[in-house]
Amino acid sequence: MTPAPDFSHPPAGRIWCFGNDVDTDAMAPGPYMKSGLDELASHCLENLRAEFPTHVRPGDIVVAGTNFGMGSSREQAAQALRHLGVAAVLAQSFAGLFYRNAINIGLPVLVCRQADTLVDATRATFDLDGAQLRLEDGSRVACEPVPDFLRALLHAGGLVPHLKSRLSGQTDRP
Repeated sequence: MTPAPDFSHPPAGRIWCFGNDVDTDAMAPGPYMKSGLDELASHCLENLRAEFPTHVRPGDIVVAGTNFGMGSSREQAAQALRHLGVAAVLAQSFAGLFYRNAINIGLPVLVCRQADTLVDATRATFDLDGAQLRLEDGSRVACEPVPDFLRALLHAGGLVPHLKSRLSGQTDRP
Protein backbone atom coordinates (compact mmCIF):
# COMPACT_ATOMS: atom_id res chain seq x y z
CA MET A 1 0.00 0.00 0.00
CA THR A 2 1.12 3.54 -0.70
CA PRO A 3 2.49 5.22 2.43
CA ALA A 4 0.37 7.86 4.15
CA PRO A 5 0.83 11.28 2.59
CA ASP A 6 2.84 13.82 4.52
CA PHE A 7 0.16 16.45 5.02
CA SER A 8 2.71 18.96 6.31
CA HIS A 9 3.74 19.13 2.63
CA PRO A 10 0.33 19.16 0.91
CA PRO A 11 0.15 16.84 -2.08
CA ALA A 12 -0.34 18.39 -5.51
CA GLY A 13 -1.66 16.76 -8.63
CA ARG A 14 -4.28 16.63 -11.32
CA ILE A 15 -8.02 16.74 -10.73
CA TRP A 16 -9.96 13.76 -12.11
CA CYS A 17 -13.68 14.55 -12.40
CA PHE A 18 -16.38 11.91 -12.15
CA GLY A 19 -20.15 12.22 -11.92
CA ASN A 20 -22.77 11.11 -9.44
CA ASP A 21 -23.30 7.60 -8.05
CA VAL A 22 -19.81 6.22 -8.63
CA ASP A 23 -20.12 2.74 -7.17
CA THR A 24 -17.57 0.56 -5.47
CA ASP A 25 -17.75 -1.96 -8.31
CA ALA A 26 -16.25 0.69 -10.60
CA MET A 27 -13.33 1.14 -8.18
CA ALA A 28 -12.89 -2.55 -7.35
CA PRO A 29 -14.36 -4.50 -10.28
CA GLY A 30 -15.78 -7.90 -9.35
CA PRO A 31 -13.74 -9.94 -11.85
CA TYR A 32 -10.51 -8.77 -10.17
CA MET A 33 -11.53 -9.08 -6.52
CA LYS A 34 -9.60 -12.35 -6.08
CA SER A 35 -6.48 -10.83 -7.61
CA GLY A 36 -3.87 -8.94 -5.64
CA LEU A 37 -4.19 -5.23 -4.99
CA ASP A 38 -1.81 -4.37 -7.87
CA GLU A 39 -4.09 -6.11 -10.36
CA LEU A 40 -7.29 -4.79 -8.81
CA ALA A 41 -6.00 -1.20 -8.79
CA SER A 42 -4.93 -1.52 -12.43
CA HIS A 43 -8.66 -1.69 -13.27
CA CYS A 44 -9.87 1.00 -10.86
CA LEU A 45 -12.49 3.23 -12.49
CA GLU A 46 -11.56 2.02 -15.98
CA ASN A 47 -15.19 1.43 -16.90
CA LEU A 48 -15.85 5.16 -16.29
CA ARG A 49 -12.55 6.53 -17.66
CA ALA A 50 -10.37 3.98 -19.43
CA GLU A 51 -7.22 6.05 -18.95
CA PHE A 52 -7.60 6.53 -15.19
CA PRO A 53 -5.69 3.52 -13.80
CA THR A 54 -2.72 4.02 -16.14
CA HIS A 55 -2.53 7.82 -16.06
CA VAL A 56 -3.38 8.68 -12.44
CA ARG A 57 -0.30 9.77 -10.47
CA PRO A 58 0.51 10.11 -6.77
CA GLY A 59 -0.95 13.36 -5.50
CA ASP A 60 -3.86 13.40 -7.95
CA ILE A 61 -7.31 14.23 -6.61
CA VAL A 62 -10.58 12.47 -7.47
CA VAL A 63 -13.58 14.81 -7.60
CA ALA A 64 -17.16 13.63 -7.91
CA GLY A 65 -20.79 14.55 -7.47
CA THR A 66 -23.21 12.94 -5.06
CA ASN A 67 -23.21 9.48 -3.52
CA PHE A 68 -19.58 8.59 -4.26
CA GLY A 69 -18.81 5.02 -3.18
CA MET A 70 -22.38 3.70 -3.34
CA GLY A 71 -22.93 -0.02 -3.63
CA SER A 72 -21.29 -2.82 -1.72
CA SER A 73 -19.08 -2.32 1.31
CA ARG A 74 -15.90 -3.30 -0.54
CA GLU A 75 -13.02 -1.84 1.41
CA GLN A 76 -10.89 -2.69 -1.62
CA ALA A 77 -12.50 0.25 -3.44
CA ALA A 78 -10.77 2.78 -1.19
CA GLN A 79 -7.63 0.63 -1.08
CA ALA A 80 -7.37 0.68 -4.89
CA LEU A 81 -7.54 4.49 -4.95
CA ARG A 82 -4.94 4.82 -2.22
CA HIS A 83 -2.73 2.20 -3.86
CA LEU A 84 -2.73 4.32 -7.03
CA GLY A 85 -1.56 7.31 -4.99
CA VAL A 86 -4.77 9.34 -4.99
CA ALA A 87 -4.23 12.10 -2.42
CA ALA A 88 -7.92 12.65 -1.67
CA VAL A 89 -11.47 12.21 -2.88
CA LEU A 90 -13.66 15.31 -2.83
CA ALA A 91 -17.36 14.81 -3.51
CA GLN A 92 -20.66 16.50 -2.87
CA SER A 93 -21.64 13.47 -0.76
CA PHE A 94 -20.42 9.97 0.04
CA ALA A 95 -21.97 6.61 0.74
CA GLY A 96 -21.45 6.00 4.45
CA LEU A 97 -19.61 2.67 4.23
CA PHE A 98 -17.18 3.95 1.60
CA TYR A 99 -16.49 7.07 3.67
CA ARG A 100 -15.64 5.04 6.76
CA ASN A 101 -13.57 2.49 4.83
CA ALA A 102 -11.57 5.31 3.22
CA ILE A 103 -10.83 6.98 6.56
CA ASN A 104 -9.89 3.62 8.09
CA ILE A 105 -7.22 2.99 5.44
CA GLY A 106 -5.96 6.58 5.48
CA LEU A 107 -7.56 7.96 2.30
CA PRO A 108 -8.85 11.51 2.87
CA VAL A 109 -12.47 11.97 1.79
CA LEU A 110 -13.97 15.43 2.10
CA VAL A 111 -17.42 16.74 1.36
CA CYS A 112 -17.06 19.56 -1.13
CA ARG A 113 -20.31 21.27 -2.06
CA GLN A 114 -18.54 23.06 -4.93
CA ALA A 115 -17.14 19.87 -6.48
CA ASP A 116 -19.24 20.41 -9.60
CA THR A 117 -17.39 23.68 -10.29
CA LEU A 118 -13.99 21.99 -10.52
CA VAL A 119 -12.52 21.36 -13.96
CA ASP A 120 -11.01 18.07 -15.04
CA ALA A 121 -7.20 18.02 -15.47
CA THR A 122 -6.69 21.24 -13.49
CA ARG A 123 -3.61 21.13 -11.27
CA ALA A 124 -4.35 21.58 -7.58
CA THR A 125 -2.86 21.20 -4.12
CA PHE A 126 -4.88 19.39 -1.48
CA ASP A 127 -4.78 20.83 2.04
CA LEU A 128 -6.28 18.41 4.57
CA ASP A 129 -5.84 20.61 7.63
CA GLY A 130 -7.22 23.66 5.85
CA ALA A 131 -10.02 21.57 4.28
CA GLN A 132 -9.46 23.12 0.89
CA LEU A 133 -8.13 22.70 -2.58
CA ARG A 134 -5.77 25.35 -3.94
CA LEU A 135 -6.08 25.56 -7.71
CA GLU A 136 -3.24 26.42 -10.08
CA ASP A 137 -4.75 29.87 -10.73
CA GLY A 138 -4.45 30.69 -7.01
CA SER A 139 -8.14 30.31 -6.19
CA ARG A 140 -9.30 28.12 -3.34
CA VAL A 141 -12.24 25.78 -3.02
CA ALA A 142 -13.43 25.10 0.50
CA CYS A 143 -14.55 21.70 1.74
CA GLU A 144 -16.27 20.74 4.96
CA PRO A 145 -13.62 20.43 7.69
CA VAL A 146 -12.74 16.93 8.82
CA PRO A 147 -13.30 16.47 12.58
CA ASP A 148 -10.08 16.41 14.61
CA PHE A 149 -10.38 12.75 15.61
CA LEU A 150 -10.71 11.70 11.95
CA ARG A 151 -7.85 13.96 10.87
CA ALA A 152 -5.71 12.21 13.50
CA LEU A 153 -6.50 8.89 11.82
CA LEU A 154 -5.61 10.30 8.40
CA HIS A 155 -2.36 11.85 9.61
CA ALA A 156 -1.39 8.48 11.08
CA GLY A 157 -2.13 6.69 7.81
CA GLY A 158 -5.38 5.06 8.90
CA LEU A 159 -7.02 3.34 11.84
CA VAL A 160 -4.46 0.58 12.45
CA PRO A 161 -1.38 2.84 12.44
CA HIS A 162 -3.29 5.34 14.61
CA LEU A 163 -4.15 2.66 17.17
CA LYS A 164 -0.58 1.30 17.17
CA SER A 165 0.70 4.81 17.86
CA ARG A 166 -1.83 5.44 20.62
CA LEU A 167 -1.20 2.08 22.27
CA SER A 168 2.54 2.60 22.20
CA GLY A 169 2.13 5.88 24.04
CA GLN A 170 3.03 8.15 21.13
CA THR A 171 0.76 11.09 20.48
CA ASP A 172 -0.88 11.86 17.16
CA ARG A 173 -1.45 15.35 15.93
CA PRO A 174 -5.06 16.09 14.97
